[in-house]
Amino acid sequence: MIVQACMNGARPEGYHPSLPLTTDAMIADAEVCISSGAGELHIHPRDPDTNESLIHVDELIRGIRNACPGTLVGVSTGAWIENDIVLTRQRIQAWSSLPDYASVNLSETDAPEIFSILEAKGVGIEAGIATVQDAKRFVSLPQCDRVFRALFEIEEQDFEQAEATLHGIEAVLNEAGVQHPILLHGFDSTVWHFVRKARIRRWSTRVGLEDGNSFEDESIAASNAELVAEAVALFRR
Repeated sequence: MIVQACMNGARPEGYHPSLPLTTDAMIADAEVCISSGAGELHIHPRDPDTNESLIHVDELIRGIRNACPGTLVGVSTGAWIENDIVLTRQRIQAWSSLPDYASVNLSETDAPEIFSILEAKGVGIEAGIATVQDAKRFVSLPQCDRVFRALFEIEEQDFEQAEATLHGIEAVLNEAGVQHPILLHGFDSTVWHFVRKARIRRWSTRVGLEDGNSFEDESIAASNAELVAEAVALFRR
């Protein structure tokens, strides 16, 4: 049961003054997030023009290992990053400095193949499940019992719909007898609702500028580290 720092995601330049978009900025932000209580890091690497890139994973991972030794680090494999199935596969296969795990979205066409590539490289799989349909697809895969963690990503902004989606996902996994560590998170208006839900359920959670830039009172946080510190304090209360 940890608080993961999701530091940048696909957020564009200008979303927040402290959004880390260069490798150096990500490494520096990672150090501060860990000092603020984050148990893990989830990062979207960027190229020198600040575009998301699967090419620059090696450089980022080497920097994080030096700055935060012993910290688990995950990256995204989102299909939109390269916007090309073959190129996405090639660039993941080319990684030499490996993250501890990588998130794979079950909503994406090539998810099963990305699972296989990561498994062959010895990279853990964080199975991204955002809908009941994602959950059904996940439990149908032969790799479903071998993932690092199930990532419940609830994107609905209506609280009743968001809760219904969470219950539906959980029901599918329970019915299939699939049990994994769970990280639950919301997005924008539901971030803190699901931080609290994760605490009650004894699940892990995440906060950071990828998911939202504000506190429960809707005031804007100054940094990823502030969001992490607030979530850690909530978990400890």
